[in-house]
Amino acid sequence: MEHVDAVVVGSGFGASVSAFRLADAGRSVVVLERGRAYPPGSFARSPYEMSRAFWEPKDELFGLFDIRSFRKIEGIVSAGLGGGSLIYANVLLRKDERWFVHDSPLPGGGYENWPIGRGDLERHYDAVEAMMTPATNPYPDLPKAKALRDAAASLGLESFSPPLAISFAPHPGAPAQPKQIIDEPAYGNIHGATRLTCRLCGECDIGCNEGSKNTLDHNYLSAAKHKGADIRTLADVFGVTPLPDGGYEVRYTQYGTEPESDGKRGRVDVRITCDQLFLGAGTFGSTTLLLRNRVALPALGRALGSRFSGNGDLLTFSLAAQSTSDAGHQRLIDPAYGPVITTAIRRPDGVDEEGAGRGYYVQEAGFPEFANWLIETAQVTSSMKRAAAVVRQLISYRLSEKNESTISAEVAKLVGQGRLTSSSLPLLGMGRDTPDGKITLTDGELDVEWTTATSAEYFDAMRSTMKDISDTLGGRFRDNPLWWTKRVITVHPLGGTPMGRHVHEGVVDSWNESFGHPGLFVVDGSAVPGPVGPNPSLTIAAMSDRAVEHALEKPRVKRRRANAPAPVEEPAVSAPVDPAAGRGMEFTEKMRGFVALGQADPLTGWRLGRQLTQRFMFTLTITAPDVERFVGSDDHTAVADGYVDCDILGGQLPVQRGWANLFVDTEHEGTREMRYRLWFSDMSGTPLTMYGFKTVRDDPGFDIWTDTSTLYIRLMKGHVPPGENGSDDGTGEVIGAGVLKILPADFARQLTTFKGSGGGPLQSIARFGAFFTKSVMDAYLPPASKEPASSARKGAGR
Repeated sequence: MEHVDAVVVGSGFGASVSAFRLADAGRSVVVLERGRAYPPGSFARSPYEMSRAFWEPKDELFGLFDIRSFRKIEGIVSAGLGGGSLIYANVLLRKDERWFVHDSPLPGGGYENWPIGRGDLERHYDAVEAMMTPATNPYPDLPKAKALRDAAASLGLESFSPPLAISFAPHPGAPAQPKQIIDEPAYGNIHGATRLTCRLCGECDIGCNEGSKNTLDHNYLSAAKHKGADIRTLADVFGVTPLPDGGYEVRYTQYGTEPESDGKRGRVDVRITCDQLFLGAGTFGSTTLLLRNRVALPALGRALGSRFSGNGDLLTFSLAAQSTSDAGHQRLIDPAYGPVITTAIRRPDGVDEEGAGRGYYVQEAGFPEFANWLIETAQVTSSMKRAAAVVRQLISYRLSEKNESTISAEVAKLVGQGRLTSSSLPLLGMGRDTPDGKITLTDGELDVEWTTATSAEYFDAMRSTMKDISDTLGGRFRDNPLWWTKRVITVHPLGGTPMGRHVHEGVVDSWNESFGHPGLFVVDGSAVPGPVGPNPSLTIAAMSDRAVEHALEKPRVKRRRANAPAPVEEPAVSAPVDPAAGRGMEFTEKMRGFVALGQADPLTGWRLGRQLTQRFMFTLTITAPDVERFVGSDDHTAVADGYVDCDILGGQLPVQRGWANLFVDTEHEGTREMRYRLWFSDMSGTPLTMYGFKTVRDDPGFDIWTDTSTLYIRLMKGHVPPGENGSDDGTGEVIGAGVLKILPADFARQLTTFKGSGGGPLQSIARFGAFFTKSVMDAYLPPASKEPASSARKGAGR
């Protein structure tokens, strides 16, 4: 199996910085990026291309935009070589020094705490800026930039031009000039393509086809490849397992570059091992990967999934701004002309000014030039009025028999004056919202529990500033339609694997390394313990630079490596029954309950699992292909087939092999057990076993229902074979426990699922029913009342 010093998952700001620093230090590095490379000129623009520009592999979509929708928030992230830099608005701002808060209370309990400060990151900010060469907007007279500056001045607010990772000139220090060839750095360009300086087209957020944006593929990743890093695209990581002697095995799906004859891309699962693992797949990607691998990584801690924040993102609009110098006319803002963001306003936080609330930034936002056409033609009423006026004019020419062959003016009227788009200004806000969201798995898919309610004062203050800006411009203030239902859309999802002072507060320490799994680092936005405030890209990159520098300073551990790991072999067990023999029967059983990882006692696991809402259920078809053999054997073994469903293990997982041993005698007189053993694998491919038992025994009180409907379960690592009569010999490594129960409604449905097979299906069901009834009577009825049933059974014969 291939082995390298380091595997880097993802290629965004944290991952790219990590890849370069590691390769520059002479380490062997493999970068695994799920998306494809996007050289200049390859970003979608036509409707046909746009229809395929989204990421959802199960539907054969391998495009750039990964759009997520949750209960109270939407998210947009990217899938491509360069990560979020491909679609971000280029702003590189440092996190405010006082906004590295300590013990800042959260509404639901706990605190936002940053174990690091601005001083820890200053030289790493410098290093990232030196590589990405940001510059402020060199075109101060852009109408949209001037509009926000004028509004800020009228309101007594300070505005400024933030550093932008855009090449306005062929090389740093040269005068800005559009569409000039950019000088290639010494480390070359990973795409081998020519880049041109910014032409002010407003397409930053949908991929720059000129190559003007200083995205990570043009700097850090190109430099990493130049230093020897192996960069693999369409490599989607799904599994992580610690190795016995240190290091990690990483499993990923390698997608084909082109569809095959059936229209689908090929998929091959690949394994690679490494001494150190750096996760930089973004808040959604890294957190999901760790959640799906919790069984293999049991020491991650309970903070996993916590401290989610959208970095306070909010989008609003100022429509139809009015000119201050020419009454009755609209102001030309032209938001599609220029980089997406050129100007910003900062509002102070309570740590800056007492009573100021939570701080935020407001920036003007543009959109692509072609979006002007979409917006204008979407104005159905005005478009129809213009069309009707042109048609009336043309008809009048014909009716008057006047020769008017030049109709350019009429066509110009049909196009319209573009007043809405030329006089409107999108406003983007971000800042210190409340990082109290929770990332979980629901039905095996990522889910986010977050609400604007606990950040209501923050959003109200930001919206008030935005409305004041709009009013100053004479525009009509409009909320993003999502806000009508108190939803927001974020392009800056943060948290999920937060940094903390200890394992109860975070997943990683102040150096971005896992508390419980040495050599596992999280270097993306999921590691921040709260909102960054300004655009977070620069801070994420600086944190990664600091983390890798520290990792490189630590002594290298020499690990013993095998040339090839021994293949995993399934335990040898005899087949429970012969499916082709005799008359059979089956029924379906559903049980539900709660489990907790890290517990060995079922009741303790059930209590903790219920508290944490960690549900576990299964739906099984229990089959006895030969009822006579089933009844006559001591182990009473049937086949269990179906699925388990548990979010903390990855959702619905098929049972690969299962046994059910019903009413088996135990060493305790008067006690029988119903035993269940299921082999399955979690979403990362880690093999697991569920062993459960129902204790059937006559205790004081009416306990028949409780005994036969309560299953005490333990989860074990690996596929652990059954012991004698389906028992558990205690040799399996227990990783969790809980309790499952049959609900009355499920039991009622279960009674309708009995089916017979073979020569006498009704006789098969009756034979099983007699076995079940006798087993229950033997356990719960006194000897005197058992005699008639016993005599009847003897008369029936076996």
